[in-house]
Amino acid sequence: MSDVLFTATVSAVGGREGKVVSTDGVLEHDVAMPGTPRAKKIEKATNPEQLFAAGYSACFDSALQMVARQERIRFESEVTAHVSLLKRQFRWRLQTRCSIRSKGNWN
Repeated sequence: MSDVLFTATVSAVGGREGKVVSTDGVLEHDVAMPGTPRAKKIEKATNPEQLFAAGYSACFDSALQMVARQERIRFESEVTAHVSLLKRQFRWRLQTRCSIRSKGNWN
């Protein structure tokens, strides 16, 4: 059985045209699909794909840093996640692509 290291809890109301709020109050954003009237009204609205990309890139970069530490490699990295929402007939999918910029001693 795994030990729980951390649990994040976020509630969404209104789906893609609503709001997301974390239980600790640190995360609180209006959500709007890009190009919709709501997105045009709310300047700083985000969307689920943007939130997913933020978490994915942070986790991936953290994994790179952990491996670098274990291998005693001095390493700086920047991970950019590109998350796309795809629709084909009645199926929805997320497509994720990561770009990694790095600087380090690979010897």
